[in-house]
Amino acid sequence: MNTYEWNCKTVDCYVASGNQSNVIHTVHWRVTGTSDTEDDQGNPYTSTIIGTQALDTENITNFIDFDQLTHAEVVTWTKDTMGTDRVTEIETNLDSAIDLLITPTTTTLEVGD
Repeated sequence: MNTYEWNCKTVDCYVASGNQSNVIHTVHWRVTGTSDTEDDQGNPYTSTIIGTQALDTENITNFIDFDQLTHAEVVTWTKDTMGTDRVTEIETNLDSAIDLLITPTTTTLEVGD
C-alpha cells in the first residue's frame, strides 16, 4: 500500500489584489508516494511528481490573511481546484512508478568488447 504526501508550501502571490495583500494565485505542488514495501537495504520505495496549479482569485470569499494560512488549507484548495479525477490520476501515476521500481520491466546493460 502506498501513502501520499502533498507539499503545497511554495506559492506565487499578488502583492495586492482589491483590499487584500499576498493573494495566492499559483501553488507549486509536490506529491511523494511512499510504498510500505522496502528495498533490500530497508528503504521504502518512493516516487515524486511536481507541478503547479492556478487558483481562481476573481471571487474570493472567506479570505484568510497569509500569516494565518495553514499548509493544510492550501493543500485542500489545490486538490479542490484540481478535482478528484486529477488527484486520483496523480496518485495512480505514483503507484505505477513505484510498482516499476519494485518490479522493473526493463534494465540497462553494457555490451562487452
